[in-house]
Amino acid sequence: MMKFEKSLPEITFAKNPSDADTAILATFDDKKLSKSATPLDKDLDGLLSYQMESHAKFKGENGQTLCIACPQSGKFKRVILLGLGSKSKSSAESLETAGGLLSSALKSAGAEKAALLNADDLKTKTNNPIMGVLSGLLLGSYSFDEFKTIDKNKKTAPVKILTIITSAAKSAEKELETVKNTVESVFLTRDLVNAPPNKLYPESFADIAKKTLTPLGIKVQIFDEKSCEKMGMGCLLSVGQASEHPPRLVIMSWEGAGNAKQKAQKPLALVGKGITFDTGGLNVKPFDGMVFMKVDMGGAAAVVGTMHALAKRKCKIPVVAAIALAENSISDEATRPSDIVTSYSGKTVEILNTDAEGRLVLADALTYIQKKHDPELIVDLATLTGAIMVALGLNHCGVFSNDDKLWKNLEKASKDTGEKVWRMPLDPSFRKEMDSDFADIKNIASGRNGGSCTAAAFLEEFIDKDRPWAHLDIVGVAMSKTTPTCPVPFASGYGVKLLDKMIENSYEK
Repeated sequence: MMKFEKSLPEITFAKNPSDADTAILATFDDKKLSKSATPLDKDLDGLLSYQMESHAKFKGENGQTLCIACPQSGKFKRVILLGLGSKSKSSAESLETAGGLLSSALKSAGAEKAALLNADDLKTKTNNPIMGVLSGLLLGSYSFDEFKTIDKNKKTAPVKILTIITSAAKSAEKELETVKNTVESVFLTRDLVNAPPNKLYPESFADIAKKTLTPLGIKVQIFDEKSCEKMGMGCLLSVGQASEHPPRLVIMSWEGAGNAKQKAQKPLALVGKGITFDTGGLNVKPFDGMVFMKVDMGGAAAVVGTMHALAKRKCKIPVVAAIALAENSISDEATRPSDIVTSYSGKTVEILNTDAEGRLVLADALTYIQKKHDPELIVDLATLTGAIMVALGLNHCGVFSNDDKLWKNLEKASKDTGEKVWRMPLDPSFRKEMDSDFADIKNIASGRNGGSCTAAAFLEEFIDKDRPWAHLDIVGVAMSKTTPTCPVPFASGYGVKLLDKMIENSYEK
């Protein structure tokens, strides 16, 4: 089992700083020196207030940092000012960005032990911005260098120990535990996506899911290719039949940790596309498109990460998840354009393009989760179409939903987490474009118009009537350039925070 070690700062809470070499003071864009910073400013003969008022470049904007060297006789070697921007416009996304930039500033300064002095001054009755900053700092500490041999042992956390000075250490420790659990789950998702496809393939992915989630109390079932064949999962099997690594269907069940009424609820269902590498099949991808295709299991990775997060925080209600794993390869056994297969639902599918394979594996997984678990609702995640990037760019996930309430719950969770969503249209006209002359449905429409919409229409064909469902097309958001909270430029870990928060906000009652 792959396990990638992370070098993260130790975060502690105390009433007074002890042996820190670096002091951190957070400020909004009003640049007012907070009450907790006054004694230090006095010790430094007004240096802090002078720098905050007169420094031309430091304006307290979100994520802005200013490192101030202290006299040798001072208690600290340096003070880092951290801007949090507008107090009224502060958000989960902005605070995490500030935390990620603080991580970089601490590393650049060579800090070993730091203390954030004014956490209590920033709190309100409804908000503790420091937890958002700490989330960003931890996310910004991510690394993925398991396969490097040069300088492998030189990876370090941005700071060894970070002490938060607060009078409410007990409650802060509980809040931090929640933050750390979420970050750990995001890191799991990133690790899975970043792993090379010669190491992460259907069998190994299934094994990782089982060994990671079972100790947390999640029941994990793995169906191999023989089981899938016996059940009649023609869509899933057709995608993986050219690979030496056969498909897997993995079912993960969390029974809930709440009261009897909560545990008796119908489960919520999560479904993830898990193409561990996508050549495009016989409709082979060009090189510049194929080189990134280890990301094509990003939906499955996000589902595993979300289940991890739910179990770590002891989610009160039952949640069941399915990930359909296959490698879309090329050989003399490969599915051919114009092949017709029978899905687990019994519907026949004409495969006109072997590079439209993600919707095929999802079709069988969606059918299974409904037949066997009768969920209250379904959310699926998939790196499904390049068309969604053309429509929405790289910062918004496209959401297709047949249920307004489910959409609104996702939208609220998006605002709370900073993982952005945008609703896309479901319309009968898109389904009509998927009609086949020879089967019940074809896997791709003619032409390039509305590609993400016709893909969603294909999936909706496998959703029971009146069952709330949302499809999240995460192609653009699953990958990230280097950002303050994602310093390794590939996997973003998108989806974990969004789904965890949606379930907590809207369904755990």
